[in-house]
Order: sequence, then C-alpha cells, then structure tokens
Amino acid sequence: MLEEAMAAIAEGGLAELTMSALAERLGTSGGHILYYFGSKDRLLMAALRWSEEQLAVERRQLLERRVTAHRKLALFLELYLPRGPRDPRWTLWIELWARTPSNEDLRAAQQEMDDGWQRDLEALLAKGVAQGRFAADLDVAARASELLALLDGLSTRVVLGQHGADRAASLKHATSAAALLIPHA
Repeated sequence: MLEEAMAAIAEGGLAELTMSALAERLGTSGGHILYYFGSKDRLLMAALRWSEEQLAVERRQLLERRVTAHRKLALFLELYLPRGPRDPRWTLWIELWARTPSNEDLRAAQQEMDDGWQRDLEALLAKGVAQGRFAADLDVAARASELLALLDGLSTRVVLGQHGADRAASLKHATSAAALLIPHA
C-alpha cells in the first residue's frame, strides 16, 4: 500500500492525490485508507518512513562493508542521490519539506529521519579518521552536516529535472565537494 502511495504521490504530487483515486489503484475503499492514515499528511509520512526504513537498512549494510572509508563515502553518495527526475522517494521529501513549516509533527518526523543520515555519515567519517584515511583534525559533525546539505541541494535539482542536473553530473559534483570537505590523511 505504501509503495503504491509513494508512486501515486510521485506521479502527480500530494495536492493532486485523492484518497478515492489511491483506493481505486489499490482495489480498496477511500474509507479504508482514511481509517489507517487519517489524512494525506499522515499518508505522506507513512510512505516516507517506509522508504527511509529501507534506505536505513542499505546504509547499515554499507557501513558494515569491508571496503576503504573512501569507497564507503562514494557508496554513501550514490545511495543518497535520486535516481533521476521524479524519483518517488525524493518527491516525497519535497512534499514533506513544503509542509513542515506549518506542521510540528511533520517537522519532528523530518528531523528524526535527517538525524539517521547524519549519524550514519558521522560514523563513516569518524571511522575513516580512526583508520587514518581522513584528516585527523576533521570536524566530523560539521563536515557531515555540510555534505548532507549539499546533497539535498543537488538532489532537489535532479528530482525537479533542472537543466544540467542529472544523476551522473550531481554525483560528480558531490564527489568533488566531498574531496574538498573531507581531506585525505
């Protein structure tokens, strides 16, 4: 149900989605969907949490891999960036960002999900420092935060389909920026 909701939101945006249209896609009733979610905001949050839980598993697997810290960082960047324009996961994020200023519950949920990415990137960088792969004086928290902000910006451009902002170009920019923000030891 959440996968189909994510696809429906990505296709036309949350404003265009009706519970009855989603129910028709799922072969159920609008009342059934409202019973479980109560509102489109709660449906959005559930779909995004579901998507992010899958990515959290992938991040944990990435962090456990026996590859260099530099390779892990490259893989992290690849995992973070959208696959292309209208990437369903990223479309959900854009919908969420549009709603968080006026909704404390959504803002708290966004912060919780953002914190997971921050913690995992900090862990990756700290391990790289401990292994002597990254500069010993690296401000891990600050560099992780800066890199994630940059990735959010690049990702938004990709998912919106802006000229010259495809996945390959954005990955190249992210890799260049990471090299500057996170110097080798």
